[in-house]
Amino acid sequence: MAPKSFSFPGIFPALLASSLALLLLPTPIIAVHDYHDALRKSILFFEGQRSGKLPPDQRVKWRRDSALRDGSTAGVDLTGGYYDAGDNIKFGFPMAFTTTLLAWSIIDFGRNMGPELKNAVKAVKWSTDYLLKATAKPGVVYVQVGDAYSDHSCWERPEDMDTLRTVYKIDNAHPGSDVAGETAAALAAASIVFRSRDPAYSRLLLNRAVRVFNFADKHRGAYSSSLHAAVCPFYCDVNGYQDELLWAAAWLHKASRKRAYREYIVKNEVVLRAGDTINEFGWDNKHAGINVLISKEVLMGRADYFQSFKQNADGFICSVLPGISHPQVQYSPGGLIFKAGGSNMQHVTSLSFLLLAYSNYLSHANKAVPCGERSASPALLKQLAKRQVNYILGDNPLGMSYMVGYGSRFPQRIHHRGSSLPSVAAHPARIGCKAGSRYYVSPNPNPNLLLGAVVGGPNVSDAFPDSRPYFQESEPTTYINAPLVGLLAFFSAHP
Repeated sequence: MAPKSFSFPGIFPALLASSLALLLLPTPIIAVHDYHDALRKSILFFEGQRSGKLPPDQRVKWRRDSALRDGSTAGVDLTGGYYDAGDNIKFGFPMAFTTTLLAWSIIDFGRNMGPELKNAVKAVKWSTDYLLKATAKPGVVYVQVGDAYSDHSCWERPEDMDTLRTVYKIDNAHPGSDVAGETAAALAAASIVFRSRDPAYSRLLLNRAVRVFNFADKHRGAYSSSLHAAVCPFYCDVNGYQDELLWAAAWLHKASRKRAYREYIVKNEVVLRAGDTINEFGWDNKHAGINVLISKEVLMGRADYFQSFKQNADGFICSVLPGISHPQVQYSPGGLIFKAGGSNMQHVTSLSFLLLAYSNYLSHANKAVPCGERSASPALLKQLAKRQVNYILGDNPLGMSYMVGYGSRFPQRIHHRGSSLPSVAAHPARIGCKAGSRYYVSPNPNPNLLLGAVVGGPNVSDAFPDSRPYFQESEPTTYINAPLVGLLAFFSAHP
């Protein structure tokens, strides 16, 4: 059942009539934000999530090498990549989505990143190097390393890990068009990032993206069916695989400019349900992202054949505006976007990223979004996105930043194994599977600051329990941070 929508009495006419009406949203007055500091920390977070052998320039010093034998049970090298959240599993589906959004952040907002651009590019490459390993064998994609049930029964540092490192794959007989499609999208998007920086690497990424997409399209099916026991309920694909095929084709079209992908998108728009669930965007649901990404071409005057995607994108924008929100999109009393389910901040950052990206595309075309009898200007969309970012950074009823290490008050007990357990430097002896439990239940702050980590965030009433067991609120994830990188880059240049 859809949650009840929070209403803003009388706000709609004023809100859409003027961007100043955004002030009608509850907005505590806080000191001006240092968006560049937040940007630096949001990228640094990814170094704390690294798996594998850490490089000499590793900046998060309390981490050490981990999971150096990943893939060995299957006779392949699957070291590297990222732990997706506060556990020690490598889930390919959210990792690929994280990579796509990091790449998109750089493509659209890299010019605003200043000295942090090189670190953002490194964050992408840490993931693509792993995705290249996971897709090295034609007709096979390795989509997960680690048994989630085994991992979740322990509270231990990745450096001490002794849980099962089972390797899971999809292939011709066990399809996974969702995770393969997202992996192809990630490789294609990253190929744009490296096009001028490392042309040979860029070509490798694009060629691999083509191969993985062809596999995903030819052998259709959801990986939740093929690998149900391993991936559900953790990263079960509830939304179906169709959106990932369109999403991958959209990124391949952007990266290659090949007509075949344009034709694929036009031909499959209805079959793959491009217009479904327009107000969703995240690791499981790409619909709003597809429509915004493809709409850029329409707004640039280059692709009238994609006009219906722009209509979908406009519908998405209207569905998330305060005052006329879709029943599935609420706003908390403090003004935070809220969607039912776990880790709400993933919706906040992903939807805000789309608001900002679409705002830029509209600005270049000198257009606004028609919402009924009124229209939403690019300036209004930017303000809505900025309001969400400012909430994360401390403009909220608790006066609390939800980014670790930013501001004077932030979460101290995040649901994150490595952060909550003593570091190897502080406690060289191994901490066993169950020996870590006392740190999990401890009321003490985490000993290691995972700088830049953004947690799942407060509930619909703006309340936040700073406690490890409340994982939906206190656990950080890579896919919360990835779109935030682009948002912070833009606002650091346009405060």
